Amino acid sequence: MTDYNHDEHPDHDEEFGKSKSQLKREMHALQELGKRMLDLDNDQLATLSISDTLHAAIVESRRIRQHEARRRHLQYIGKVIRQEADPEGLQRAVDAFDAGSEEHTRRHHLAERWRDRMLAEGDSAVTEFMEYCPAAEVQHLRNLARNARKDVEKGKNTGQSRKLFRYLRERIDDAEAG
Repeated sequence: MTDYNHDEHPDHDEEFGKSKSQLKREMHALQELGKRMLDLDNDQLATLSISDTLHAAIVESRRIRQHEARRRHLQYIGKVIRQEADPEGLQRAVDAFDAGSEEHTRRHHLAERWRDRMLAEGDSAVTEFMEYCPAAEVQHLRNLARNARKDVEKGKNTGQSRKLFRYLRERIDDAEAG
């Protein structure tokens, strides 16, 4: 019988898929990410771009006290992250909170300043933001800014300003991470 050396066959993963051990390591990493998300406060959690299902799972997990039930629920959170979220982007966002809240605070304030400018100046600020962050979708950004301005003008709070802020924050995080 010949020994199979994985290093001599770099196409092994492509041919046969990932090994069971590799899949387990990846799931443990996603569970660890989920565990770190449990430690975020509600404001930090709200700035993350996550599905309602994942948000509900995190909130539910905070209430679970039994060790085994919590462990199983973390497995579920890992599964939801794998299926519904961008794990790399989510990891970067959570890391930004951990990198000292200094970096997180700087990006948060930057997004607030851009939002305030868009509310005050309109499309000229949107155009400037597009130069800063070309990956943003200009039409979507204009719609968010317009809806937020309408809220301010009418003195209502339907959450449009918050949606604009979240979108700006995501684009800033993407631009500075890449």
